Amino acid sequence: TQMWKCEMNDNVSEETVEANAREWLTAAKKIKGGERLKAYVYFPVAVNAIGEADFWFVVVAPTFEEWGKFWDNYAGSPAAAVDQRNQKVDCPNSALWEAVKIE
Repeated sequence: TQMWKCEMNDNVSEETVEANAREWLTAAKKIKGGERLKAYVYFPVAVNAIGEADFWFVVVAPTFEEWGKFWDNYAGSPAAAVDQRNQKVDCPNSALWEAVKIE
């Protein structure tokens, strides 16, 4: 799971953020290693829930191997092009996490 801490530019709606995320995911799934990616947008609903961020963009890969293949092929990809065109949000910081499902 990679999580980006993001800020929305002025006059950007949550719907616009969701549409941009959907466009990015569609493009990312065309990249080798990205076929099974899932993406989520987390908007805070409680004050000070996540500090200085308007939302988090979260991408989940089934395995580290698939994530590695995806990133190896990211430069110059359709998803990278979506990033370059998107001037509506700024997501400068991210972290890669290992998630463990507890049942």
